[in-house]
Amino acid sequence: MSIGKDIELAAELINRGELVAFPTETVYGLGADATSPDALTRLYRAKGRPTDHPVIVHIHDVSLLSEWAVAIPDSAFVLAESFWPGPLTLVLRRKEGVLDQVTGGQDTVGLRIPGHPLALELIEKAASCGIAAPSANKFGRLSPTRAEDVAAEFGDEVSYVLDGGPCRVGIESTIVDLTGESWRILRPGQITETAIRAALDLDSRETGAETPRAPGSMKSHYAPSRPLVIVQEGDLERFLGELASQNKTAAVLSFRQPPGTFASSWIVAEKNREHYGKDLYASLRSLDTSAPDWIVVESPPADPDWDGVRDRLLRAAFRKEGKI
Repeated sequence: MSIGKDIELAAELINRGELVAFPTETVYGLGADATSPDALTRLYRAKGRPTDHPVIVHIHDVSLLSEWAVAIPDSAFVLAESFWPGPLTLVLRRKEGVLDQVTGGQDTVGLRIPGHPLALELIEKAASCGIAAPSANKFGRLSPTRAEDVAAEFGDEVSYVLDGGPCRVGIESTIVDLTGESWRILRPGQITETAIRAALDLDSRETGAETPRAPGSMKSHYAPSRPLVIVQEGDLERFLGELASQNKTAAVLSFRQPPGTFASSWIVAEKNREHYGKDLYASLRSLDTSAPDWIVVESPPADPDWDGVRDRLLRAAFRKEGKI
């Protein structure tokens, strides 16, 4: 694997069916030609991703929606006008001929225009009208927000990493399903329900239709290798004391400074949703590297605008087994 800024090389590799990691404003994506069965097979194998999990197709222009979807509602164009390029994925009815490897065998497809200049240039230069790009990490693990994170995760399984620096959003896109009578959020992100509601000027409501499977919707996902627990602000010091009494170590992500006696890894986060999201995965990677018995995260604010961050932390913390 090599890391660089050669877009021409990255596009050539995509067109040859190779895997190329590239930056978006959310996280780094592991890109493959969305029209190539062989490339998509390589993508799923590298990630260790179940084949019934759909991948998002990244395009560079709204006009390409019709290459992938049918029965596109007006609301799709309203949301595209409001938020693209940007961290929003639209789930639409798939067009005949779209590969099952893209859709996970469903009759829907997820599409977005990423808000990163290198990503847009790469997609436009590649011969395909779309690049399938889940996050560039092994399935279920922490998403990468820096080129070096991708290199550490995959080694030679990926042909090239297009280096665009740190991602400015840091958590995956908001996913909105537009296949029913009204819209609904399948995965929260930086673009909030409030913002979507304002753009569409209507309410969200359940339609009774089956909800499509969406990327990143498993109960356990975005997880570090060490167990993670979320603790309320007032319980943090007591909880750390319990761990210490059991001779267990902790690495902490909190909004406040550590107590003077705390000797392990402690990251002080900003109480700003966008800054917190931008740094979230890098912070968890850093804490994970310190090899604690537990990663302890102070619960984020209950404000609905923090739903995207809270969603990622809850999935990172979910384990079928594991007690303190």
